[in-house]
Amino acid sequence: MTTPQLLSVGVLFGMMLLFIWGKLRYDMVAVIALLAALALGIVKPKEAFTGFSDDIVIIVASALVLSGAVQRSGVIESAMLMLQRSVTRVRSQLLLLCASVGFASALVKNIGALAMMMPVAFQMAKKSNVAPAAYLMPMSFASLLGGLITLIGTSPNIIVSRVREQMTGHPFGMFDYAPVGLGLTLMGLIFLRFGYRLLPRDRRAAPTLGEAIDIQDYVTEAEIPAGSPAVDETVAAFRERHDGEVQVTAILRAGIRSIPFPDAVLKPEDLLILAGPPDSLERVIAADRLELEGAQREAPEGAQGEVGVIEAVIGTDSPLIGRTAGRLGLHERFGVNLIAVSRQGERLAKRLGEIALAPGDVIVLQGPLELLFERLSELGCLPLAQRTLRLGSARKGLLPLAILACAMAATATGYVPVAVAFFAAAGLTILLGALPVREAYDHIEWPILVMLGALIPVSDSLRTTGASQVIGDWLGHFAAILPPWGAVALILVSAMAVTPFLNNAATVLVMAPIAATFAGELGYRPEAFLMATAVGAGCDFLTPIGHQCNTLVMGPGGYRFGDYARLGAPLSFLVLVVGTPLILWVWPVH
Repeated sequence: MTTPQLLSVGVLFGMMLLFIWGKLRYDMVAVIALLAALALGIVKPKEAFTGFSDDIVIIVASALVLSGAVQRSGVIESAMLMLQRSVTRVRSQLLLLCASVGFASALVKNIGALAMMMPVAFQMAKKSNVAPAAYLMPMSFASLLGGLITLIGTSPNIIVSRVREQMTGHPFGMFDYAPVGLGLTLMGLIFLRFGYRLLPRDRRAAPTLGEAIDIQDYVTEAEIPAGSPAVDETVAAFRERHDGEVQVTAILRAGIRSIPFPDAVLKPEDLLILAGPPDSLERVIAADRLELEGAQREAPEGAQGEVGVIEAVIGTDSPLIGRTAGRLGLHERFGVNLIAVSRQGERLAKRLGEIALAPGDVIVLQGPLELLFERLSELGCLPLAQRTLRLGSARKGLLPLAILACAMAATATGYVPVAVAFFAAAGLTILLGALPVREAYDHIEWPILVMLGALIPVSDSLRTTGASQVIGDWLGHFAAILPPWGAVALILVSAMAVTPFLNNAATVLVMAPIAATFAGELGYRPEAFLMATAVGAGCDFLTPIGHQCNTLVMGPGGYRFGDYARLGAPLSFLVLVVGTPLILWVWPVH
């Protein structure tokens, strides 16, 4: 090796050691690697920031925005909640959850699909009286497998497509990954259906602040519009259709309060006083197109920007104590709406404007975000630990899914490049109100983008210095005695082994050029080896750190580091055994 080649490999080796050390965040490690490559001269100054303008960064950011919009729409979550009523056995629930998150991961980023389905898993676990740990890790593994089905399912697929385009002039298309990804996903679902028993049964998550406060019984009010599914339905049928998630505590018709007897029939313009957890209230209001109290009020004059909601607890010196929202004129004087109230140990049945507020009451306020925190101080309220509340937020239903489908169709037909299609789709979801601007920025994983932008020129130094050619030659000499399936399996195993230490996107940036050179040395076409790299990098089932999905479920599931290998090691072996011939069948090496 020449000196530049040794320096290039040395920078990558040092970067891997920092990843293993784990004291620095992965985006900081990538920045350090870029600075080191610049200082050593293996990356030219004019090429240092080309990674941030790469299509990969645009595609990943846009896919995360689209995932957030689909997650916020609640369409998939609502469909799952309807299905869960007829699925009561733990194994069947597990298969339903894993299949749903797996195939949803083909449409949106797998981390977004997993986050979208986790609340459903918690509800199923509660109703079945099992620990959420029985569902969460299998769901994470299913999301990784499902991400292999399409170009946008996971970042490695996007990066591998770019490498193929650089080598052959033709990137992988939107559904070129589907034959291999579908086969591995189906295999994984069958394994997880039975293999979940390998997980310890005593895993429990530490209680969260929200669970410690136990805010479950919020009260809100909503009007039934004409055309709502609730019209001409009895109270008992209304509760049964919503699986008892919320209670009707009172009905107001033409200003007259009535007791919600089970056989009472609901009519248009009835005002319902509803009680239940905030997520359940939001689902019921959205599903039946009910009009939440205060939703039609105009924002105060001069207020601009996004309307949001916040949870707060009333302090002991609050001017709200002993007064009602109606008498205080919250909207007229402060520009905010009171949309829900919770009082520990008591079920409230009055209208929101008639409830005399007390110290310790938890309230949900809606209003322009620029005003909310300022108003909380004036009202003597303390904001609770932040958690996502959709109560009082508008849903756009099928709109995000329709935009995503159009973007996928445009790229699948080759009508527009992937980056352009998904950037346009992300912009449309924001412009059409399917995702507020603030939430769009929250959904973008900036550390991932910084890591990608910084590592692209660093990993490219392997090619520019010729180090990838040398490493490919070494591997080629070693694999010369191996049959084609052995060579593909070698790349697959290498990618799976490196991913826990490098992060899946970084693994592909480093491994894909080497795999392509390796294929060339053996006289094979590169597609099978690039596909093996993508599969290996996308299938870290051994640790909680190689992929964000595994990290996401570690806390809520109460898992320990070693738990992942108990379920993940046999699944990794199956991916190797099934994936190698599947890749060669779909992508022949000759």
